[in-house]
Amino acid sequence: MKRHFSRLSFFIVLLAMLPVRAFAAQYLVPVGQVIGLQLYNDTVTVAAYDDVLGGTAKNAGLKIGDTIVKINGAAITCAEDVRAALNSGEKELNLTVSRGGKQRELTLTPTQTEDGPRMGVYLRQGIAGIGTVTWYDPDTGAFGALGHGVCDSGGLLKMTRGSAYDAAVTEVKKGKSGDPGQLKGTARSIEPMAPLLRNTAQGVFGVTAQGWKGEALPVAEYAQIHTGPASIRAQTGSGQAQEYSVEILKIYPQTRTDCRNFLLKVTDPDLLSTTGGIVQGMSGSPILQDGQLIGAVTHVLVNDPTMGYGIYIQNMLDAAA
Repeated sequence: MKRHFSRLSFFIVLLAMLPVRAFAAQYLVPVGQVIGLQLYNDTVTVAAYDDVLGGTAKNAGLKIGDTIVKINGAAITCAEDVRAALNSGEKELNLTVSRGGKQRELTLTPTQTEDGPRMGVYLRQGIAGIGTVTWYDPDTGAFGALGHGVCDSGGLLKMTRGSAYDAAVTEVKKGKSGDPGQLKGTARSIEPMAPLLRNTAQGVFGVTAQGWKGEALPVAEYAQIHTGPASIRAQTGSGQAQEYSVEILKIYPQTRTDCRNFLLKVTDPDLLSTTGGIVQGMSGSPILQDGQLIGAVTHVLVNDPTMGYGIYIQNMLDAAA
């Protein structure tokens, strides 16, 4: 039977891009705590119709997932640009939207309300969610999360700015065959704990002054990783991250670029009882073996949530450098 897998997602909800230092640390703190991530790009996308005013957008032909490129000829790069267009006094708005890689022209007549003109949609800029912090370098304040990139409909999100937030798990949806589970969470504060500096195919990276406590462990050489017992560090409730037993079933070449360097299976009865295995939101959970940090959880097999893939830790570090 063909196996299907999906990339783990995050609670998706900033500061100028800064130079990223080279990461040559041989000892890192494996974290395993959830974190709120908000990544922005210079696009504004239709996220949902308003329950009351959605007919305005539907009648104009606006669809969920459309990216608003221009309004009345003016480029749209943020929600404030849309607000300015609505407040311009124009009775009709000529929209240029991108849909399926093609641009379309639409005409929308805003609905006048007590709060001003409205388009009848909710807009989204960038992506927000929760993921798991893999490692933290106490010497530099650098950290890495997810083990894979944050993507939008066009592929890897071209992040222009981003922030990390202290977050908490509020609910666990248990995974089952054909229906991946999910960690649901929320930010503890509206104030970011750190800027995000880079979104890459191997993870999201930033620097924080706050950090996470824990014992720093050596980073494993690829030749030291072997099939057999290992553990992952993950947060599945309101408390601290815990270690859960897994088994490394197969090791693939280090040169694989799809964030699948080894196949693992959850064997811990407590984790299986709580989550059913690997669930969305656990992306980035550090994988430990023989007292060393070897990688991070990245994917779950949709038809078997007890199994998933992990990325080799050095591949994450190379992407952050």
